Amino acid sequence: MLQSLLDRTFLTRSIRVRLPDGRTLSAGPGEPELTAVVTGNKAALAIAANPELALGEAFMDGTFRIEGGDIYDFLQLTTSQLALRPRSPRLTLMQRIRRGAEQANDRLHARNNVHHHYDLTVDFYRLFLDQDLQYSCAFFETPDATLEQAQIAKKRRLIDKLLLQPGQSVLDIGCGWGGLGLSMAERGGRVTGVTLSTEQHRTANARAAERGLADRADFRLQDYRDLSQTFDRIISVGMFEHVGTPNYQEYFDTVARLLDDDGVAVIHSIGRKSPPSRTQPFIRKYIFPGGYIPALSEVLPAIERSGLWVTDMEILRLHYAETLKVWRERFLARRDEALTMYDERFCRMWEFYLAASEVAFRELGHMVFQLQLTKKQTAVPLSRDYLCE
Repeated sequence: MLQSLLDRTFLTRSIRVRLPDGRTLSAGPGEPELTAVVTGNKAALAIAANPELALGEAFMDGTFRIEGGDIYDFLQLTTSQLALRPRSPRLTLMQRIRRGAEQANDRLHARNNVHHHYDLTVDFYRLFLDQDLQYSCAFFETPDATLEQAQIAKKRRLIDKLLLQPGQSVLDIGCGWGGLGLSMAERGGRVTGVTLSTEQHRTANARAAERGLADRADFRLQDYRDLSQTFDRIISVGMFEHVGTPNYQEYFDTVARLLDDDGVAVIHSIGRKSPPSRTQPFIRKYIFPGGYIPALSEVLPAIERSGLWVTDMEILRLHYAETLKVWRERFLARRDEALTMYDERFCRMWEFYLAASEVAFRELGHMVFQLQLTKKQTAVPLSRDYLCE
């Protein structure tokens, strides 16, 4: 089973696999670039039967390791070969039904899914994020930009796309630990941030108080669907991936309902260049339950039906790969500190997640899209010169 899997996968690059009984398998042309070692029979069978899930689980359990490289090297090698395969066919009806169930994300499931990932202690995220705790794609204006510089550039670009003016009201849907909201408050906005994470809610309000911005930045533990007031500006960064396909129409209808007639909204989300698919099994089970990376063909119809204009769209390709590379390097450099907070299996899970996410952006067509939305076609300038001023 494993040999057949290897032969189907490795066509232009080579690998060696050592089995629990000492036997070795190999595939691909030339000398193997690295050796994958499986130390348990149960793990070997699971990987052969369901590699998308079992590889990550075996790495977490310590029954799968890499010689001659690390887990990133292995995943980069593997995904470079998977990228050579023909495009996946359209989802079957049963797959669509299962996907819809996986992404139901009603209010109860949405709260539980957010709690699973975002209610880890903020000190854990401080190990590898920038000082402002930006947990989304940075914008690297130059190849030598630091993570801190790139995250500042990301925030500036998003705020510029909002055309934010002093005194305007802003809704931040999925406000994280408050960094973007506080930056908008410093630019004169009156910010309302909403999150379902108790840890993010507590941290964001504490940061607002520390910086003397509590009168201009109010962070609430609330579902965006339960808001009733309207706002001059709406922004959402890294939250749309948690909405789920069954809720896309409600999401954009809510944005339209909450946006002032002359308002501007900006949605920043991970996307895929390929047709609609399903969430990778390991990521769905261990990292982002209920999460999904959409194709634009799934997003734009919901926007059309909401009556909103798409006044600008930008695709960021390798910016998130570079962001994840820095996060992964920082996490590994401070892994011992993470072990004081969580156990070895947890740290292996995060090492696998960060590596897998990076290679998805480098090899498998993941990207980030930023959509500028309005109710009126005259709500924003007719050229994008304002982004360069």
